[in-house]
Amino acid sequence: MKNDIQALEAYVRAANYIAAAQLYLQDNFLLERPLSFDDIKPRILGHWGTCPGINFAYAHLNRLVRDHKTDMIFVLGPGHGFAGLQANLYIEGTLSKYYPAVTQDKQGLGEVLKKFSWPYGFPSHTNPGTPGAILEGGELGYSLATAYGAVLDNPNLIAACMVGDGEAETGPLATAWHLNKFVDPKTNGAVLPILHLNGYKISGPSIFGRMSDKELKSLFYGYGYEPIIVEGEGKALHKHMYDALEKSHKMIRAIQKKSSVSPRFPMIILRTLKGWTGIEEWNGDKYEGNCLSHQVPLLNAKTDERELARVEEWLRSYKFHELFDAEKGFAALPLSIVPEPELHIGNNRQCYGGDAVCHDLFLPSIAAKDTGAVVPGQSVADSMHAAGEYLKRVIEDNMPSRNFRVFSPDETYSNKLDAIFQVTKRAFVWPIMKWDKDMAPDGRVIEMLSEHSLQGLMQGYVLTGRHAVFPSYEAFVQVISSMADQYVKFIRVAREITWRGHVASLNYILTSPGWQQQHNGFSHQNPGFIDSMLQKHGCFVHVYFPADKNSTLVVLKRCLESKEEINLIVAGKGDEPEWLSVDEAQQALVTGVSIWKFASDENPDIVFASAGDFLTKEALAAITVLKEDVPDIRVRFVNVLEITSLGIGNDTCRVPLDFNEYFTEDKPVVFNFHGYPETIKQVLFDQQGAADRFSIHGYLESGSTTTPFDMHVRNKTSRYHLVMDALDLLLERGVVKEHVVTELKTKYAKLLEEHRSFIIHHGIDPDPIANWKWK
Repeated sequence: MKNDIQALEAYVRAANYIAAAQLYLQDNFLLERPLSFDDIKPRILGHWGTCPGINFAYAHLNRLVRDHKTDMIFVLGPGHGFAGLQANLYIEGTLSKYYPAVTQDKQGLGEVLKKFSWPYGFPSHTNPGTPGAILEGGELGYSLATAYGAVLDNPNLIAACMVGDGEAETGPLATAWHLNKFVDPKTNGAVLPILHLNGYKISGPSIFGRMSDKELKSLFYGYGYEPIIVEGEGKALHKHMYDALEKSHKMIRAIQKKSSVSPRFPMIILRTLKGWTGIEEWNGDKYEGNCLSHQVPLLNAKTDERELARVEEWLRSYKFHELFDAEKGFAALPLSIVPEPELHIGNNRQCYGGDAVCHDLFLPSIAAKDTGAVVPGQSVADSMHAAGEYLKRVIEDNMPSRNFRVFSPDETYSNKLDAIFQVTKRAFVWPIMKWDKDMAPDGRVIEMLSEHSLQGLMQGYVLTGRHAVFPSYEAFVQVISSMADQYVKFIRVAREITWRGHVASLNYILTSPGWQQQHNGFSHQNPGFIDSMLQKHGCFVHVYFPADKNSTLVVLKRCLESKEEINLIVAGKGDEPEWLSVDEAQQALVTGVSIWKFASDENPDIVFASAGDFLTKEALAAITVLKEDVPDIRVRFVNVLEITSLGIGNDTCRVPLDFNEYFTEDKPVVFNFHGYPETIKQVLFDQQGAADRFSIHGYLESGSTTTPFDMHVRNKTSRYHLVMDALDLLLERGVVKEHVVTELKTKYAKLLEEHRSFIIHHGIDPDPIANWKWK
């Protein structure tokens, strides 16, 4: 151990120098002469405070991997500590593999140092261009969940996850500690959390940093861990970390060999000073061990002689010249703890996707009973029940591969996907009572009332080569909007990096929408996640609005086949009319937009359009109302199955689409949309003349616990509102007479008032509304 301690000290010195020098130097990288202002970058950017602790932990993990040949990845929560992670990737040689210009000599070192936080160089945070990274950083709090996702169905893998103490204050991270309750040690890998207590955030102390050892141990023991506190100074600190990792590794392997309820995995609580080994004090202010070292100390080093001299003194304190040669690179001592190349932590194949780890799902064909002809609107079916039956077959067919999971916020039953429990269970390794249903340690479904944790799990699972579906109530998936935002950014860049192989898509099923009222009220009505995703430019973001069961099945299969995309399937969970055969649904999926001939005339006077199952039903009902009262009106019906982030039918994303071929060149269009009307208005902005002739109906943030039809009435998406709008548009064009419009609008207003009275008295929609069928 003595030789290893010396090597660890040398390694950490080297990593600390490289991390600190990245913040400041644009030249004179080996300090071969005194620093001058010209050597300092014009913009001093980055974060220093967390880097020394990252370097310390990574060094010791290297030693552990070297000695035990451990299959390990490193998940870095403090994305601000990228300069530290980059230093370690450079020392171990992984950075040079993926960036050939970053050689292990003076020139290559210069590439690392100068291009950090530099235009078209390396960003200031962990990013998709970081070898081995599977998240940008844990400021949002999902590093631990991502680590747990990575080890699911990866029985040999250990994910060392470094959690910052500021990050640990977030809600997502707080819930993620409980993910140990879902990981069966027999069939999955293990997460080794390292809670880094350097005591401070950007401008003040962290909560965890001010807790006593007793409080910390009690907390994490209660979470189900065996906490090991590592603290001290110098060689003693290295010995404590050495022993803690040995103990942790032994515990993990012992737990994995036996089947036990409530397995107690280890975690490490690492106490080091913020900005450790850096500027201790300046102008009477404490830096090391204080929040002032969070970002970059001494920001005036480019113009202030005193600050420049102090930065030089700091950098020279690491004696980097003893550890690195301008031509030969790193000395033997620090490299002696680095494992052999195939075991480099940053080069772990699990983090790179591609055929080596990402295998296509075996996807069953859509069941024969669903593939026959459909008489539009004459039969009903439950889209989510059918989706559950299909997912059951997907799980069953891919059981040997163990590469598909469902992550659901305790809503699998509610969303009528429970057919999957015929072939699997909900994962749970804490006590299971005899009356609990559908629970087992090795279940393929993880349910937890934390969308944040599920998002992190799914990201870690998918980015390490597997496939997943995330069903959720539409209103509550909005909770993870910022996390999904970060993933969209990650995958957008990753798609352009040649050494990142393909991975599966993130697939969301959004159901229980506000339109489908049962016992929920206004709080359960929010289509905002749709808007959030559609604002992310790129052909890899898709939102699907299947109008019926067969459309849902076709879309679901397509999403599970796709790669590196973000897919949203928005569908209800009740019995709704069937409109399309499977073949017709597949054809509609090609362009994402289709004219439904059974509801359309030649040379239309007006176009009705819809996106969304409930909204489609109302739009078609509006056509029947209009046809009954004004038979001579010619109508076209257009259904929008898919909207990409670049717009309906954008020709850069799918088969080239002539917008006017579907919506005509000049006829008015009444569009009934599942979400906010403004969403479609934005989509139509680039379509010449569309804004003037499109009338958009959608969710107006008006709701309560009420009947399904009353939700349409409140939001002006009902058949009667659509027809009244259509009549006004036709009147403007001289297609109908004013007295006809006045008479009919009076009639519809009366019908709406009668409906209101009926539901107040009876509590349900009248039969002609509730059981309406297409004529």
